[in-house]
Amino acid sequence: MTEADARRKAEAAEEAALELANVDDSVRSDALEAAADEIRSRESEILEANAEDVEEAEKLLEEGEYTQALVDRLKLDSEKVEGIASMVESVAGQEDPVGETLQARELDEGLDLYKVSVPIGVVGSVFESRPDALPQIASLCLKSGNAAILKGGSEAENSNRVLYEALNEATSDLEVPDGWVQMVESREDVEALLDLDEHVDLLMPRGSTAFVQHVQDNTKIPVLGHTEGVCHVYVDGDADLEMAEEVAFDAKVDYPAACNAVETLLVAEKVADDFLPKIVERYGEAGVEVRGDEATQAIVDDVVEVSEEDWSTEYGDLVVSVRVVEDVEEAVDHVNTYGSKHTDSIVTEDDAKARRFLEAVDSASVFHNASTRFSDGYRYGLGAEVGISTGKTHARGPVGVEGLTTYKWYIEGDGHVAGSYRGEGAREFTHREFDGDW
Repeated sequence: MTEADARRKAEAAEEAALELANVDDSVRSDALEAAADEIRSRESEILEANAEDVEEAEKLLEEGEYTQALVDRLKLDSEKVEGIASMVESVAGQEDPVGETLQARELDEGLDLYKVSVPIGVVGSVFESRPDALPQIASLCLKSGNAAILKGGSEAENSNRVLYEALNEATSDLEVPDGWVQMVESREDVEALLDLDEHVDLLMPRGSTAFVQHVQDNTKIPVLGHTEGVCHVYVDGDADLEMAEEVAFDAKVDYPAACNAVETLLVAEKVADDFLPKIVERYGEAGVEVRGDEATQAIVDDVVEVSEEDWSTEYGDLVVSVRVVEDVEEAVDHVNTYGSKHTDSIVTEDDAKARRFLEAVDSASVFHNASTRFSDGYRYGLGAEVGISTGKTHARGPVGVEGLTTYKWYIEGDGHVAGSYRGEGAREFTHREFDGDW
């Protein structure tokens, strides 16, 4: 696709976004329900396209270019297609995030100010191999009144095309503006997109830290980045060790390819002798390779020596690094030094230490006595997520429909003029908050 093609798609998305911002929520929700039905009706076509993607990915796996984790993320089956359709329906069922009065203030008698939520406009997203990412992001954009420009991973190009066609077909006969969702397919398209700051309002790249940094360094468009999930579980000296074992196991094994899977297990030296043999044995039974520091190796046999690089690595696979630490302070220091500000958890029965960990760890999500796998838009009740933002501005953690809105200020007056509020006999502002909708 040429730069002119990218510009044309961005302009079409911008035009659609201006219309979509004023489309009623019932229409947007009905469109999503129709999209879910269309995805179900195209199940065989989706699975056929996905089989082509998986076949090619497995060839590249044999050649060492792809990992097994990537191939696993790529695969769809009937259950996953139904899961995609159900996810789209769950987004349709979310409360309308557009047009909400966030604040109402009387400035003076008859002069009222309203702060009201509105769509961002055109959202561009570049994401990884999971085919479910495309309908997920598109659905959240539509629900929140935004147009979407989407670029999926090349390894899922056949799956993405069919899902994109399903979304377009489902909404083509409804009161949804044409062009609300656009798809680009090459790296050149992404580079062209970065220059279109006059048409694109927000970029959400999902990928490596290096890729997100590349996007940030090469565009004037605001960027909400979703980078690696170097997540931690810290087993404190006052932990319930049975609970800790379940949390640490689930966080690694439930879905190791997920960005919210644990990559480093930190264990207080007070309980290391009791806890490590059990969790390492259980990890081994599940096929997890354990890489440990000297203290871990002294307690448990057959543990691979950990490297400095391991501490900041997102494996996305059945691999975990283990370190024995003195206390919660050393655990916090390790997380803040090597983590990616994604999701981290402490297991302890000491509420004071739990509070210290939750407040001191500089991550988007921090848990007490719970698996890191709960860091997810669906599990948070957001319906789905565009991504998990590891930055600190605009939105943080799982970004659902509310994270895809901004706001406008409205004033309702009765001929009020600014000049009457200065000089001799000036009127005074009341600045009184009140309950009311614009």
